[in-house]
Amino acid sequence: MSIYPPQPWNLVADARVSVWRVPAADLPELPAEPLLVAGHASVFTAWIDYTPPGQLAYHELLAATAVKGRRVSCSISEIWVDSEVSLAGGRELWGIPKDLATLDFTGDRTFTATAATADDWIATAAFRRRGGLPLRVPTVFEVAQLLDGTLLRTPVSAKISPRAAAADWSFNPAGPLGYLSGRRPVTSLELPASQLRFGA
Repeated sequence: MSIYPPQPWNLVADARVSVWRVPAADLPELPAEPLLVAGHASVFTAWIDYTPPGQLAYHELLAATAVKGRRVSCSISEIWVDSEVSLAGGRELWGIPKDLATLDFTGDRTFTATAATADDWIATAAFRRRGGLPLRVPTVFEVAQLLDGTLLRTPVSAKISPRAAAADWSFNPAGPLGYLSGRRPVTSLELPASQLRFGA
């Protein structure tokens, strides 16, 4: 018997997201062709706190790049969680390359986060909420990953309430997110109480 729920996973999440413009030459290896505009790709980094009443509760840091597809698509190149259940499910169901890390989140209106492995720190960030109406927006996209050598496109649907935020990030320049070190995000958002359905 699997230690993780069968797909789809129905999750509830508080997320903080930043968007970066990264030259194609600086992108990490991806399983699908990046979607480029003027030689740059959009990279999304997110701190996510999965909470009840969702099926799983854990913390996550990820980086994903917009890639070509039939609909809005991304590929996750780096991702850390503090849940062995999430790690196993992500890898075995969808080919998402999850690793374990220590993830510490604090605060609400001013949110801070740190991620580190036993070997070194990965990233830190601080988000400050800005004004905006909490409109509920449905969205659908795909996550493209390699599973057993085959490109798998996993559907994701979500209901989100995006709110503008200001964010300050620091990345370990020698770490796996070092390609973002020294850059500034194009925009940042808070997505409180998001509802996600991940998988088919």
